[in-house]
Amino acid sequence: MYLRLREEIVFKKSLLAVAAASMLTLTACGGSAGAGAAGGSGSGSDKITMGFAQVGAESGWRTANTKSVQESAKKAGVELKFSDAQQKQENQIKAIRSYIQQKVDVIAFSPVVESGWDTVLKEAKNAKIPVILTDRAVDSADKSLYKTFLGSDFVEEGKKAGEWLVADSKSATDTVNIVEIQGTTGSAPANDRKEGFAEAIKSDPKLKVIASQSGDFTRSGGKQVMEAFLKNNADIDVVFAHNDDEGLGAIEAIEAAGKVPGKDIKIITIDAVKDGMTALSNGKINFIVECSPMLGDQLMELAKKVVAGESVPERVVTEETTFTQEQAKQVLATRPY
Repeated sequence: MYLRLREEIVFKKSLLAVAAASMLTLTACGGSAGAGAAGGSGSGSDKITMGFAQVGAESGWRTANTKSVQESAKKAGVELKFSDAQQKQENQIKAIRSYIQQKVDVIAFSPVVESGWDTVLKEAKNAKIPVILTDRAVDSADKSLYKTFLGSDFVEEGKKAGEWLVADSKSATDTVNIVEIQGTTGSAPANDRKEGFAEAIKSDPKLKVIASQSGDFTRSGGKQVMEAFLKNNADIDVVFAHNDDEGLGAIEAIEAAGKVPGKDIKIITIDAVKDGMTALSNGKINFIVECSPMLGDQLMELAKKVVAGESVPERVVTEETTFTQEQAKQVLATRPY
């Protein structure tokens, strides 16, 4: 009797163990789509967790971009883990590795520079966490390391700037001396805007770039570079600044040198943020190529699709325009950034 009772107890314990194991398996397989597809948060919730590694806060454009991402995440119900790299690649790599450890559902970032990302992106891929590039590209030959790149066509932006100058200089008979204030050295927008601008102006031999230096996409950098240009070059006709902030810094240097920006020295910039558009409407800048920072809504849409395992385009280009001084006056009051 005692032996039979003991056998029944052992049998029942075995059944309970099997049932518990079955429940554990069902729970693991029945997690959220994000956790299953991306190796993500595994919370069992449908809410997506995104790790976003921002370049920094070096310009008005970047501030507007950060605000767009944060507001869009809140509106879309995406939990956002945000980091500011302060324009240092090592800080972004550290942040991305932290997101991998936290098992977020998706990682998005705007690369400080183009090179040096393969190792950390392979770590994200091995963890089955999809990556979205925003605003800036990487130069990796392995396109499988990220799902898509959302942002502007920087080469096209440079071309638009150069094409305006070619048209504006048609009546000039003498050499047009250009100084170029580049963005952060090694970054995609700096490389591509320089390339596009050079491609556009090569059709006119009168147009000569006589000096080119990085202002690091900052107003203070633009001012310092322009001060050096003015000191070392007696005859400057045009400034091509890779963003508005650098152009605004150049304006300060030009005015301090006793010259009139927009007249004595023409200024072309890229971005079309509020301060830049104000200077354009006031005649201190001559032409601005738009580069929209409002990428948040598109980013959240792409994030939901890649986490769900849906296919997305490898490249998503934002729609942008250009502004003359008169056009800036017409739209300045309604600019959202």
